Amino acid sequence: MNKQNDPSSEDDIKGAEDVKKEFKGFMGSTKVFLTELLDIRKNTDKVATKEAIIADIPFKGHTAWILVCSIFIASIGLNANSTAVVIGAMLISPLMGPILGIGMAIAVNDIDTLRRSLRSFAVMVVLSVLTAYLFFEFFPLRDESSELLARTKPDIRDVLIAFFGGLALVIARAKKGTIASVIFGVAIATALMPPLCTVGFGLAIGNLNFAAGAMYLFIINTIFIGLATFLVLKLLRFPMVKYADSAKRRLTARIASLVALLVMIPAGFTFYNVFQESRFMNQANDLIHKSIEIYQFKGNGRFMKNLTEIKYNPEGVSSIELVTMGDETIPENVIATWQNQKSRYSKLENTELKIFQGGQDDSEQKFNYVNELYEAKKAELLTKDERILLLEQELADLSSFANKQIPFNDISAEARSNYENLAAMSFSYVISTDFNSQDTIPVFEVKWKDPNDLQKILADSKKLNDWLKIRLKDDKILVKIKSD
Repeated sequence: MNKQNDPSSEDDIKGAEDVKKEFKGFMGSTKVFLTELLDIRKNTDKVATKEAIIADIPFKGHTAWILVCSIFIASIGLNANSTAVVIGAMLISPLMGPILGIGMAIAVNDIDTLRRSLRSFAVMVVLSVLTAYLFFEFFPLRDESSELLARTKPDIRDVLIAFFGGLALVIARAKKGTIASVIFGVAIATALMPPLCTVGFGLAIGNLNFAAGAMYLFIINTIFIGLATFLVLKLLRFPMVKYADSAKRRLTARIASLVALLVMIPAGFTFYNVFQESRFMNQANDLIHKSIEIYQFKGNGRFMKNLTEIKYNPEGVSSIELVTMGDETIPENVIATWQNQKSRYSKLENTELKIFQGGQDDSEQKFNYVNELYEAKKAELLTKDERILLLEQELADLSSFANKQIPFNDISAEARSNYENLAAMSFSYVISTDFNSQDTIPVFEVKWKDPNDLQKILADSKKLNDWLKIRLKDDKILVKIKSD
C-alpha cells in the first residue's frame, strides 16, 4: 500500500501539527499570564518610593522619642511575656527607615544617603540598647521569659523571615499607593526591636551570651532586609544618582559596589553558618527521637526530655546532654550503641554525647576520684615539694567545690515567692560521666501543685531552670519534675 496516498496517515500528521500549535499557544498564553501576574515594574512609582525611604532615614526629634517609647513598651512586653504588647511596640517602632536607606543608597550609588543612613542606624542601635538596658537595670522584676529567650538563639528560619520580609517591605514601598498593611506585617514578622531589647536585658543581668545571641539575630535581620532592598531596587532598575564629575561618579559606583559586596559576603557566611547549625539541631533531635527516647527502662528510670541540652559549637566540640532520673542506670552496651548510631549522622560524628544519670551518691565517687588522681600523680613526683604542691592543689579544688554549695534556704524561699504553683523542692548533687570525663551536676527536684496541667508544669520547670542558672551563675544546673 502506498503511504503517500493513505488518507489516514495524512490525518495523523495534521492532527499532530494541530496538537503542537495548541500546545505552543497554551504555553504562550501561560507565559503572558504569569508575566502580567508577577510583573511589578509597571505599577512602580520610583520617585515617590525614593522620597519616602529618604524621609524615614533621620533619627531625631519626634522619631527618636517614638523609638524610646516603643523600646520601653517592647521591654515591658518581653518582661511580662506578653506577645500582644511586643507586637504593639513593633507596630509603632520606626526601626526600618535607616535599613531601607542603606539598601537603597547602595543600589543607586548615593553616597550621601548611605552616610546619613549609617549615622542614623548607629544612633538607632545605641539609643535602643541604652533604653532597654536602663529599663532592665532599674526595673525590679527581671525574670527571663520565653519571649526574651526566643531572641537569643537565631536559626535558619530567622534568616528566611528577614529576607522575605525585606522583599515584601520594599515591594510594598515601591507600589503606587503604598500598602500600609504589608509594612505593618513586615514590622511584626522581622521583629527588629525585641532583639535590641534582649541585648539590653543581657547587659543588665550581666549575661553576655544573651546579649551576643540577640545582637546576632538583629544583625541577621538588618543584613538580609538591606540585601532584599538592594536586590529589588536593582530589579526595578531604579536610576543611578548622577554626578557632574565623571571621576567622582566612577569612584562612587566603585564604593557602592564594594559596600554591596561587603554586605553580601557576611550575609552568605551568616546563611551558611545558621544553615549548618540548623542541620546539626535537626540531626540531634532525630537521634534523640529515633534512638534514645524509645529506650525502655526496666525499673524506675525515666528519660527527662525537657532537660535535654543540645549545644552547637562550630569551632570546637558540640555536645548533646541527656538526663535520666531514678535508681536505674543505662547499661554501657546501650550507650555504646547510641554512640555508634550517632556516628551515622554527618553533623554528629564529632559530637560528644553526655548522659547525666540520677540516683547516684556524689560523696564517695568524689573521694575516689581525688584518691585515684593522687595515686596516678604520685609516681611522677620527684621531690617532697612537688608532693606538697599537688596536695595543696587538690585541697584548693576541694575547697572550691565546697564554696559552690547551694544556699538552699534562700533559693527555696525565692522560688516559692516567684512560683505560686510550686509545692515542694529538694536539692542534691549528681555525678555524671561519658566514660571519658566526669562532672558534678546540681539537680533540683520540684513538685507542682497542679499535676494535671502538664504543659504549664513543663513551662514553669523550664523557666525555673533558666532562673536558677542565672541566680546561681551555673549553667550545669538541672531541674527535675517529681512525680507522685
